[in-house]
Amino acid sequence: MVLASTPVSTPDTESVTDAAESLAPDRPWRTIVWNDPVNLMSYVTYVFRSYFGYSEEKATRLMMQVHTQGRSTVSHGSREKMEIDVQAMHSFGLWATLAQDGD
Repeated sequence: MVLASTPVSTPDTESVTDAAESLAPDRPWRTIVWNDPVNLMSYVTYVFRSYFGYSEEKATRLMMQVHTQGRSTVSHGSREKMEIDVQAMHSFGLWATLAQDGD
């Protein structure tokens, strides 16, 4: 009796790499508030305190960053949470967008 040898297949390196990359966690997202000529600085501070629960000091620091640098990242997290935060900023009349960290 002769045993036939069955060829041993090895996984394609490229497909293994693709599978590993697809299992890697998403990069976090962030909510960015942009400067606008409409809203008062005190109102922007109020929004950051009331919606995010930030201290007066942190809310003022973020507001000043928006005012002097044109934008500030005000929250980080999952895409779904950042979409909710952006929508909330819009409901307060602030200009906000979301972006992935590293973009």
